[in-house]
Amino acid sequence: MVPQSFIQSLTLAVSLLSSTVWASTFVVHEKRDSAPSGFIHLGSAPDDKMLNMRINLAMGNQAGLEAALEQASSPTSPTFREWLTKEQVESFAAPTTESGEAVTKWLASFNITSIPATPAGDWIKFTIPVNVANQLLNTEYSLFNHTQSGQTSVRTLQYSIPSDLQPHVKAVHPTTSFNGPLRGRAPITAVSATNFTPSLGERATVDCNATITPACLQTLYGIPTQMVSSSTKSKIGVAGYTPQNADSEDLSTFLKEFRPDLPSTLNFITELYDGATNVQDGTQAGLEANLDTQYTVGLVNGIPTVYEDIGYTVQDGPDDGYLDSINYLISQTSPPLVFSTSYGFDEESALSLSLTVAYCNAIMQLASRGVSVTFASGDGGVASSPDLQCEGTPFPPTFPTCPYATLVGATQNVPEIGAGLTAGGFSNYFPQQTWQADAVNAYIAKIGDTYAGLYNASGRAYPDVSAQGGTVEIIINGHVDYVGGTSCSSPIFSSVIALLNDELLSAGKSPLGFLNPWIYANPQAFNDITIGNNPGCGTEGFSAYEGWDPVTGMGSPNYAAMRTAAGL
Repeated sequence: MVPQSFIQSLTLAVSLLSSTVWASTFVVHEKRDSAPSGFIHLGSAPDDKMLNMRINLAMGNQAGLEAALEQASSPTSPTFREWLTKEQVESFAAPTTESGEAVTKWLASFNITSIPATPAGDWIKFTIPVNVANQLLNTEYSLFNHTQSGQTSVRTLQYSIPSDLQPHVKAVHPTTSFNGPLRGRAPITAVSATNFTPSLGERATVDCNATITPACLQTLYGIPTQMVSSSTKSKIGVAGYTPQNADSEDLSTFLKEFRPDLPSTLNFITELYDGATNVQDGTQAGLEANLDTQYTVGLVNGIPTVYEDIGYTVQDGPDDGYLDSINYLISQTSPPLVFSTSYGFDEESALSLSLTVAYCNAIMQLASRGVSVTFASGDGGVASSPDLQCEGTPFPPTFPTCPYATLVGATQNVPEIGAGLTAGGFSNYFPQQTWQADAVNAYIAKIGDTYAGLYNASGRAYPDVSAQGGTVEIIINGHVDYVGGTSCSSPIFSSVIALLNDELLSAGKSPLGFLNPWIYANPQAFNDITIGNNPGCGTEGFSAYEGWDPVTGMGSPNYAAMRTAAGL
C-alpha cells in the first residue's frame, strides 16, 4: 500500500503544476452511457488505488503501413506476398517526434514518466494512483463488480484529454472497457470423458460422421500425411491462457492412438508470458489447451508448434492478455507464420472501440510481416456467445472482428453442413472490406429484407472460412473426450495453412501471410457449404447458401485446390 501522506503530497504537487496548463482544454475522448449488463457500480475508487495505465499513440505512418499491406496481400499486386521486415513495420508504427513530445509534456505536467511498452513505442505505460488518474483524464474512476465472477475492477464511464492531444492519442486504458474476467470460449463438451478402450484397428474404421479424428480430416480435406523436412522453415503457434494447461503426456498418447505414423515424441514448444506456468499434471490439463496442441502437432507432420501461454499478470489491462499475446509476437524476430486463437470476449462491444481498433492495428503489424492470424469466430450463432441474451434486439457481433484476422466458423457431419453454433454476422466496429464486398453483397441480395435492422449490412462480414467443429476426439488426462465448437475449427484450418507454408518455403516462395484477400479471390480453393444456419437471439439465424455466407464463410479447406491457388 502506498503511504497516504505520499499520495496527498503528490496530489497537491500535480494540482499546482497542471491545473493552469490543461484544465480549460479538456475534450471528451471516449464515453459510454452506462456499465454493461452484469456490472454493478459500487462507488468511487479509493484515491490510493494504483492503476497500471497504458496509452496507445498514433502510428507515425499508419496509412503507409495499410498501403504496404494492401500491396503485399492483394493477389493482383506486382508485389504480392512481398512481406515487410520487423524493422520496416516498426518504422511505420513508431509515433512521430511531435506525438511523442506532446504526450511526454502532458504526462510531465502531472509528474508522470512513461516507458515504451512495445518495440515501436506506439504503446507506453506507467503506474499512478486513482486521484492522479482522475486529474490526468478529467474523470472520476469508480469500482464496478462483475456479478458472474465476483471480481471488482476500476473503470470510468467517460474520460477526457487535452484537445491538442487528440491527433496523438488513440486509446487510454483502463477506462471505459468492461469485459468480464472470463477467459475465452471453452470448447463445448459433447460427451463426458470415457476411458480410452478402442483398439487402433477400431479407430481406423471410425465413422467420421459420428466423431472427428486426424484421419477423418486428412481424408475430408486431402491433408498430406508425410513428415516434413527437419529443416522446414514453417512454424505454427497457438494461444493459451491460464488456467488452461497443455499437457505433453496427453499429446504423446494422442499421437500414439491417432497418428501412429508420427513419432510420439513430437511435442510443442512452450513460451511463457505474464506469469504463466503451464503445469504438467494430467489432472490439470485443459480441454482447450489440449485441443489446440493436439490438432496442430497432430496435423502438421513435424512443423514446429509453439504454445504461447499467457498468465494472469497481464500487461494490457482490459485486453486481458489478447494484446499481450500479439505484442509478444511482434517483438520476436521470427514469430510463427500462422497463429491461432480459440478464445475471445463474449461480444465485440466488451472492449471499447478505441481499444479494439488499437488491438486490430497490432494484428495488422503482425500480418504485414507475413503472419496468418486466425481466430475461432465463437459458438453462439448470431448471438456470438451462448450466454448472451439478445432476443428482440440486434445481433451482437463477436470479438474480434478485426479485418486483419481470419475468422473461422465450424462445420459438422460428412458431407459437411454448417454448424449451428457458428458465430457469424457483421461487425459494428469495422466496415465491410473491399476484398469481401462482391461475395458479401451477393449474399445480402439473396436474403433481401430478412433480419433488416438486426445487423449492420455495411459491416465487416465474418466468418471468412470454416472447418470441422463437430464431435472432435481429444485426449484429456489419458482418456478420450469429445469436444466441439469453432475452438476446434481454428487450429484445424491453421494447420492446413502451416502445411501450405512448408511447401511454399521449400519451393523458395513466400508464406501465405495475411490470408483474407487471397481467400475471397479464390472461392474455388474451398469446399462450398450450402446447408446449415446459425440460430440465436430468438431467431433461426442466417442460412448457408452458395458462395460466402455467415455460417461457413467461403467454405472449408480443399488442400489440393488451395495448393494450386497458392501457386504450387
